[in-house]
Amino acid sequence: MRICVIGAGAIGGLLAVRLAQSGQEVSVIARGAHLEAITKNGLTLIGEDGSKSQVSLKASQSMRDIGPQDVVVLGMKAHQIVAILDELPALLHADTMVMSAQNGIPWWYFIKHGGPHDGLALKSIDPGGVISKGIDSDRLIGSVVYPAGEIVAPGIIRHIEGNRFSLSEIDNQPSDRVNALSHILREAGFKAPVSSDIRGEIWTKLWGNLAFNPISALTHATLAEICAFETTRALADHMMREAQSIGESLGVRFRISIDKRIAAAAAVGEHKTSMLQDVEAGRALELAALMGAVLELGQITGIATPHISAIYACSHLLDHVLNKKASRLSLSQS
Repeated sequence: MRICVIGAGAIGGLLAVRLAQSGQEVSVIARGAHLEAITKNGLTLIGEDGSKSQVSLKASQSMRDIGPQDVVVLGMKAHQIVAILDELPALLHADTMVMSAQNGIPWWYFIKHGGPHDGLALKSIDPGGVISKGIDSDRLIGSVVYPAGEIVAPGIIRHIEGNRFSLSEIDNQPSDRVNALSHILREAGFKAPVSSDIRGEIWTKLWGNLAFNPISALTHATLAEICAFETTRALADHMMREAQSIGESLGVRFRISIDKRIAAAAAVGEHKTSMLQDVEAGRALELAALMGAVLELGQITGIATPHISAIYACSHLLDHVLNKKASRLSLSQS
């Protein structure tokens, strides 16, 4: 199957390497030093056990160079999707599936939702409905991404932990194509269950990310440190309770407790969240999908979010200052 991963970062790169190793015809869209390294030396994956594997695959910064695909994986951050919409049709044929692999609330959350907000475009993540208009919803396969990883150098990805990509049609209905995609991912060594409640899984992952990501970005602490430190653990708990109230008001069922969700984050260990990695690399922060959408949903449902709002304000200012000064921020030992 022809598969193109747009954004061969930590997660996109992991997918690309493993899918190519399983025999799929994989290409990637990348840019800058990362693209140069992949073109010259291939894409290298450092596994959880420290083992290294390298694959050669077609890489370009232009989708027009790649041509129509059977599956397109949107592996970039949520705020980067708008920038690829004009070029995306170059990768599509009549039956191309588009797999969304973003953290947080996806732009398609209320498309085919069936509830009282069916079809609503959230201003925080899809202002003016630009993404909804640019990507045919009938192509979409929703996913929830559980692996953690990082780019350690151009062309080199490290897989830290996690091996699961839950998949679903966005209306939660069974289909042959989502089963086929699940099979392909399982052949590549991933756990790839077909979910019957993709939005519930989205909230379960978002539940922790909306707290741990910005707290880590502001404090430069790892997941283990945040969960072990009494005050930040309590802060995460408060933020998650606010989010749970919003999710439940939208019909979401949380299948684990907050304590278990925090314990799962702590078990990842001394891992820098993706948002902290972005702070250290000088990249824009993924705030809209992880926090802005939750705040907007709080307004829609009439649920107060004082803790989320406070941390969002501080994180938003941090993002603004770093972007204004074209800077990065990291701790160094004295």
